[in-house]
Amino acid sequence: MTGYVITYFPLRGRAEPIRLLLGDQGALWTEEEVQIPDWFAGKCDLKKQTAFGQLPRFKDGNFELYQSNSILRYLARKYDIAGTNNQESALIDMVNDGVEDLRLKYGRLVMFEFETGKEKYINDLPNHLGAFEKILSQNSNGTKFVVGDKISYADYNLLDILHAHIHLFPKCLSSFPLLSAYIARIESRPKLSEYLKSEGRKNRPIVPKK
Repeated sequence: MTGYVITYFPLRGRAEPIRLLLGDQGALWTEEEVQIPDWFAGKCDLKKQTAFGQLPRFKDGNFELYQSNSILRYLARKYDIAGTNNQESALIDMVNDGVEDLRLKYGRLVMFEFETGKEKYINDLPNHLGAFEKILSQNSNGTKFVVGDKISYADYNLLDILHAHIHLFPKCLSSFPLLSAYIARIESRPKLSEYLKSEGRKNRPIVPKK
């Protein structure tokens, strides 16, 4: 038992790429759930203790870390999935930053603009997904990972945001064969597949229920 603890709301959200990474690496962790109404009503003392007033919080024994992408990079270095050289590491960071840009757009849509902005978002989505399809195609013709010969933390983040979009728009990858095959390939990894089938994963919504 490593002593990993993820503190987050009872949903996938920004903690899910962290869980995907840990699950695929065969790590064990404990979940501490914070109820969303308590958090926003100021009934949760933890909010005052966080570095930036945000979750997730990640603990590795006595070490405490915030900001989801910083947590991913920390674990990537720990499990040696942050690139095999400086150029690979830079490209992995680049892809992860691209995922973050798309995640922000997705979050704005589902939380604030779904009724008014859905049509425009769907029209723009192929441009965003096309960028990842192109990046994937440049590495072994799209038959491996986004960068290099082994999985990286950016792959977990990309997989999660693709899952989120498929949930909203089931046919959004119909014009992107490399991304479609990429998802199937990553999901088939034995330890990750086991996590994806777990009850904890299945019971967590992607975003808060309204």
